[in-house]
Amino acid sequence: MCSSMRCRGEASSGRYRRQRRVWIGFIDAIYGSRRTAVMNLTQLRAFHLVATAGSFSVAARTGGVSQPTLSAQVKGLETTYGVSLFDRKGRGAQLTPLGHSLHQITTTLFQAEDEARDLLAGNRWVTRGHLRVAADSAYHVMPVLAAMRDRHRGLTFQMRIDNSANVLAQVLGFEADVAVTALPTSDPRVTAESLRRDRLVLFVPRTHPWAARDAIMAAEIEGCDLVIRERGSITREVFETRLAQDGIRPGALFEVQTREAVREAVGAGFGVGVVFESEFGTDPRFKPLSLVEGGLEVGEYVVCLTERRRLALVSAFFDAAHRLARQEGWLEERAPSPAATPA
Repeated sequence: MCSSMRCRGEASSGRYRRQRRVWIGFIDAIYGSRRTAVMNLTQLRAFHLVATAGSFSVAARTGGVSQPTLSAQVKGLETTYGVSLFDRKGRGAQLTPLGHSLHQITTTLFQAEDEARDLLAGNRWVTRGHLRVAADSAYHVMPVLAAMRDRHRGLTFQMRIDNSANVLAQVLGFEADVAVTALPTSDPRVTAESLRRDRLVLFVPRTHPWAARDAIMAAEIEGCDLVIRERGSITREVFETRLAQDGIRPGALFEVQTREAVREAVGAGFGVGVVFESEFGTDPRFKPLSLVEGGLEVGEYVVCLTERRRLALVSAFFDAAHRLARQEGWLEERAPSPAATPA
């Protein structure tokens, strides 16, 4: 028994020694010398650039370094630890499972670095930088970007327009720093602050029988053909929820993916369109219509990951949005819908 216990103890001790050597080797690689620490951090940053961009060529352009340099740094990281971080088949750079795990770590690492730098530099850091913005409408986000540009010269921006569900997914996936969206969320990972109030309106061609009216009853939509956005759009979600509350079933649905396509499809006679009132504009071809019973009110929110709210660029965007909302009265209560005009 003593011999058996001694064997188990020696085996356990052996595993401990091997684990200890691995950790000591890792710590030495990071902290063993100033040169090693710098080189290793450079390799991690190179990996992070490629993993975020999805290809070596794009990462080289966005990072301002040559593609051979990036390739050498990533290869050095893989060689040092005897691992494969990318599947290099095809034109892109697909992450391996280990690469995905490391990318999550480097994302947290370099976000912490950004936050520390912002904390120490204060507002001076807002004189330069690159902000990635996602939005479900260019109409709502452009004034905020313009105000931010005027206040903080030297910034650059990247903007992607998509439906509300995809916009939120970009924030959660670290593909966007901030977003402006009408999709409310209770996700604890996300901070959402009110930007403006809006509502949906229907619209028809000037030749439509409803064009002589300012509002319709919800029941009148029964059996009507509709032109509507794709699933994932807050426009569609709010409108379908409102109809379902009264058990209203429209006719044929013509599904499109952009607001411009909605407008042109309505003009071509495919059905009644639905759009945010603020986005309707002054197109003389169409007449906007309110819903007498209401229920089409929508909020617009500025959104970011909670852990990134204090970053200087993100904070500057929120500040610009709130100043503009106060100046323009975007959060004031909207006038009620007009009463229906008899058909």
